[in-house]
Amino acid sequence: MLRIGLVLGLLTVLGPFSTDMYLPAMPSIATDLSTTIGGTQITLTAYMIGFGLGQLFYGPISDQTGRKFPMYLGLFLFILGSLGCYFAPTIEALSAARVLQGLGGAAGMIIPRAAIRDMDAGVGATRLMGTIMMVVSVSPMLAPLAGSGVLILGGWRIIFLSLAIFAVFNMVLARTALPETLSEENRVKFNLRRFFAGLRVLFTDRTFMGLTFVGAFGMAGLYLFFANASFVYTGQFGLTHVQYSLAFAVNGLSLFCASRLQAPLAQRLGMTRMIKGAVTVFAVIMIALAVLTATGFGSLPVTIALFFFGFSMLGLVIPPTMVLALRNHGQIAGLASSLGGTIQMVTAAIVILAGEPFFDGTALPMVTAIALCSVIAFGFSRITLSAVNEDRPARPSPQMSAKAR
Repeated sequence: MLRIGLVLGLLTVLGPFSTDMYLPAMPSIATDLSTTIGGTQITLTAYMIGFGLGQLFYGPISDQTGRKFPMYLGLFLFILGSLGCYFAPTIEALSAARVLQGLGGAAGMIIPRAAIRDMDAGVGATRLMGTIMMVVSVSPMLAPLAGSGVLILGGWRIIFLSLAIFAVFNMVLARTALPETLSEENRVKFNLRRFFAGLRVLFTDRTFMGLTFVGAFGMAGLYLFFANASFVYTGQFGLTHVQYSLAFAVNGLSLFCASRLQAPLAQRLGMTRMIKGAVTVFAVIMIALAVLTATGFGSLPVTIALFFFGFSMLGLVIPPTMVLALRNHGQIAGLASSLGGTIQMVTAAIVILAGEPFFDGTALPMVTAIALCSVIAFGFSRITLSAVNEDRPARPSPQMSAKAR
């Protein structure tokens, strides 16, 4: 089980690497392609939109064909998109290639989630998700440093060439080390009627939607940081690319620590209590950081420290909310995982686009927007989690129950 978790983690980490590794290069991209901070941030939102929309397709495809074929398809599209980024002559071409890269990278997020749901729906799933989170949490620690090293040695374009090579490695890994987790008898043939019926089931499930939005606004806070931190740390705080990467790695360390605590805390407290507590602490910390920054006390050490503790809470929120959201939709786990991922990524992209006119390379707009996301996540958690009963056995999706009758 640990081996499978590590393999799924390496497949999942491709998406985070696609954002984290090129973050130190965003100022260089802005200079090289003669664009603004906002123009460079569009390359991140372009990836997120492709990543979010792509997830709608991989879930239904994987529910019908099994989990491995769509994984191969996604990796192939990711390789094409990465090569497109490498050769992009303008910021518009780079953004278009990032959409394709995101469409491919989405498979690495959806397929592992659905595969975990194939194998388990309870604490075992949380443990596997925690293993994946542990692998993924290495990305913010290593990817920016790797990106900074590549930037020094060969420029920002080599970063995307490196991502293409990593995707080829993942394709070999998926072929040789990943078993098929969805048996023939549990596959659901795709058709539009069933697809829209499944969407109706999910959109009308208040628990599914509420949990998804808790994770969505937590993720939006993370991506707001991703989109702005390189400009804030190198501009306002005067760090070099390497120093920024080291500061960014502290946040990865927080996620890593959270991933190690996630399963034991879920067993001891239950996932519901764990999520409630973590969302509350996240909101308190982010509001405190916004107040300190607005009053002139948001120094670099204070900013790094509070982001460390705040983002560690997200490590206890985002994975278990998805586990609970999928719990009652096992027979359409692929579609449920797809819709949940799409909502999360598109929400984060919309938040970044909405804040883009206010982002000026200083910390205050960034931390204020993150604090607002934390408050919204807190609100959704209070509305949703009061109705969640983990002790009740997982029920089949209403759509599939009707089919069985």
